[in-house]
Amino acid sequence: MLEPKIKRALISVSDKTGVLEFSKVLVASGVEIISTGGTAQYLKDAKVPVLDVSNITDFPEIMDGRVKTLHPKIHGGLLSVRGDAAHEQARRDHQIENIDLLVVNLYPFETALAKGVGEAEMIENIDIGGPAMIRAAAKNHTSVTVIVDPADYSLVLDEISKSQFTTLELRKKLAAKAFARTASYDAAISNWFNRTNKIVAPTYFAIGGKLRQSLRYGENPHQVASVYSTGDKRSGIVDAKQIQGKELSYNNFNDADAALECLREFPSNVPTCVIVKHANPCGIATGATLAEAYSKALACDATSAFGGILAFNQVLDGETATSISQIFTEVIIAPGADVEALAIVADKKNLRLLLLPTINTMAPELPMVKSIAGGLLVQTSDSMNIDDVNLHVVTKRQPTLEEMSDLKFAFRVAKHVKSNAIVFAKAQATLGIGAGQMSRIDSTRIAVRKAQDAGFNLQTSVLASDAFFPFPDGLLAAADAGASAIIQPGGALKDEAVIEAANARGLAMVFTGIRHFKH
Repeated sequence: MLEPKIKRALISVSDKTGVLEFSKVLVASGVEIISTGGTAQYLKDAKVPVLDVSNITDFPEIMDGRVKTLHPKIHGGLLSVRGDAAHEQARRDHQIENIDLLVVNLYPFETALAKGVGEAEMIENIDIGGPAMIRAAAKNHTSVTVIVDPADYSLVLDEISKSQFTTLELRKKLAAKAFARTASYDAAISNWFNRTNKIVAPTYFAIGGKLRQSLRYGENPHQVASVYSTGDKRSGIVDAKQIQGKELSYNNFNDADAALECLREFPSNVPTCVIVKHANPCGIATGATLAEAYSKALACDATSAFGGILAFNQVLDGETATSISQIFTEVIIAPGADVEALAIVADKKNLRLLLLPTINTMAPELPMVKSIAGGLLVQTSDSMNIDDVNLHVVTKRQPTLEEMSDLKFAFRVAKHVKSNAIVFAKAQATLGIGAGQMSRIDSTRIAVRKAQDAGFNLQTSVLASDAFFPFPDGLLAAADAGASAIIQPGGALKDEAVIEAANARGLAMVFTGIRHFKH
């Protein structure tokens, strides 16, 4: 195989970071540069000699630039196999010159998506010629070097500065990155079309993303992990600004996401604290102040809160930060932090402080994806909110206004607790949480025990269950512990027996008609 010496490069980029310096080095190395549209003008303005694509194709850019590189003299130059007699003859017959280096980054579709621009602008940000050239160059990587990321300019320059060649090893790595880039790009476009057209289960489902950071390890030290951004207009942990502390771990990201999603169940004008440990809430409360909300949430399970993740829906203040500093905490997430809070948190060098101004913004409904052996499980997000549900009181006793308020609070929490989920609450605070058990009665018993360990009296508390009680046993255990009202989806074969048991104990019980399994 003949090593492809880089004599000619085609450069067409939307992101012009570093491209001027890169182009100048290429020219100094004797490389001829071909370019298009805005990139060509940008380089010309900087006195970099550039040959317009239209001079190569002998055809003007037309249709507002939609057609400019889709031409045999461009794709033939990218796809011809060096040293292949038939290819070389075809080049001579059709006066096609080889293109040895392609530098392309695509129209900023993902940026437009994140901004939420209109449909017409989204369409105009779909690149056609760019992906076609990238795929051509990547396919022909034995002969052509392809760059889709400004971060790779230095890698290529390091090699061609020595010999004006690139190694096959580097070309293969760049080709793999190029195909991944077009795949991710097309995935973003496909998913946008699906959402726009309300297609919930497309025949082909694509996922893609851009590396945000490589993590130290995954759930365990022997696992390799990274975090990627999908480019969707979604305010999440990947968008938060880390003010201080150690690098976030895989588990930090996972737990912080769980805390954020739970926090968004509650109104932003009511100070709220969510404490998460191992992706499960271990304490949630609202209060007159953020400090009060934190104190009430911590009281639910202070043992589990050690080394936990805290999420707040209002600006972190000094009083709250002082309370937090009394125990070991991994991560704090808040929309902001005042000067006093920043100073207090700064004393905890390893404590990660994440600020997300849009923390109270509900994320759009995007697919939830889970990998399984041989495939993917894909579902819509669980966006059902208790305020959107028609509640039905199924017992003789109606819940009081205070009980109804606490029932709604508890059900919001139960939505974010791993199934089987049981939540005891009172005065807008969790008292005991049972999570992730194989039977609902076991979750109930665990929730009761945790509440008792925390020193709570469960008399006149309320209980929420993420799914129906299949038998009266769980309800009776709650009643024995002191609960006075229950909220659950209903729908069990033995609903009548459960309702009878509730009536016999003088409980008020509300059916939601929806469940919130979370596995």
